[in-house]
Amino acid sequence: HLNLHKTFSTPHGGGGPGAGPVGVTSHLTPYLPIPTVERGEQGYYFEYERPNSIGKVRSFYGNFGMLLRAYAYIRTYGNGISQVAHDAVLNASYLRHHLRRYFDDAFEGPSLHEFVLTAKNAKRAGVGAKDIAKRLIDLGFHPPTVYFPLIVPEALMIEPTETESKASLDAFIEAIDQICREIESDPELVKSAPHYAPVGRLDEVRAARQLDLRWRPPAGQPSPVGAPQT
Repeated sequence: HLNLHKTFSTPHGGGGPGAGPVGVTSHLTPYLPIPTVERGEQGYYFEYERPNSIGKVRSFYGNFGMLLRAYAYIRTYGNGISQVAHDAVLNASYLRHHLRRYFDDAFEGPSLHEFVLTAKNAKRAGVGAKDIAKRLIDLGFHPPTVYFPLIVPEALMIEPTETESKASLDAFIEAIDQICREIESDPELVKSAPHYAPVGRLDEVRAARQLDLRWRPPAGQPSPVGAPQT
């Protein structure tokens, strides 16, 4: 399975991982799900006549926008896409080397494009991984994935991209250094972050149970022309 997320630039959302192509060896070809995409004299067509096929798996062919994005990414880099992968691993290794001064490794051994640290020692001051992530927003950084893998206490999964400059990586290290000093001197500052974002901490339980999937104008203001009235 060629995961379109990370390797080919698409995000986790929008069908990234689930839309990746699956490669098989030639002896498995007769069993592929139908329809397969074939090319004939008249161009491309769907092939349904495959007697050994496992049948139709699903009618949804993936998120076209994500597939197009990955295709454009591959065409843009061309033969340099191997260097892209090496740069992503290099950036992750650089960050991991420096951030180990602040947090423990969750796993031993080498890492590739991502690595996992544990902020469990910060819990002595009552600060968790989510608090650190929220404080990073104040300092201008999109926070890393927190609490994953679930088996790692206070997990911080960090994935720098191949396009990050050394300057931006060093700025991230400096931000972590600042947060760790704040945890020691003023943990409430970290626990109450973010302070400068448009919104503060949301009620995550309520957000999951009371989904609001449509924008509505503030009370007393008319809806834009053509917008459905509620």
